[in-house]
Amino acid sequence: MTFKRSFPPVVDAQTRVLILGSLPGEASLAQQQYYAHKQNRFWHLVGDVIGEDLPAMAYADRLQALLAHRIGLWDVVAQARRTGSLDGNIRDHSGNDLVTLTDGLPQLGSIAFNGGTAARIGERILAAHARRYRVERLPSSSPAYAGMPYAAKLAQWHVLRECLADGGRGR
Repeated sequence: MTFKRSFPPVVDAQTRVLILGSLPGEASLAQQQYYAHKQNRFWHLVGDVIGEDLPAMAYADRLQALLAHRIGLWDVVAQARRTGSLDGNIRDHSGNDLVTLTDGLPQLGSIAFNGGTAARIGERILAAHARRYRVERLPSSSPAYAGMPYAAKLAQWHVLRECLADGGRGR
């Protein structure tokens, strides 16, 4: 089993909210695109939060729309062994350098984890460093997390509006 690797971060100096997933799944790795699996609801959730039809856009335009709304994107796992796409199958992982990335984002106020695995790994990597930011644990956008209906996920993802509106630090 070979190591699977994350993609480069999608951020710029204006990034206010950083959404962190775990590690791209098989469809994403094959297409070299974040959240490429057709049943993953990430682009729908974020699009509904920011009022943009992200699923209808070309991939490069989606990324530009995120940046225009001051949203960044990355993964907590730099590389890992994993059979299939399930987070539960992640083995021998090494984390991305979240501390260096977040230190280089002067406008960053909030970090949002897309799912429990991303939160567990990311919170360990950031440890005390995360106190500088508002940290949100969001329900996973993955099709594997089917126990929560879309409307309920969206209700929780709407916290990103607050993060964007208040600079990310308020609560």
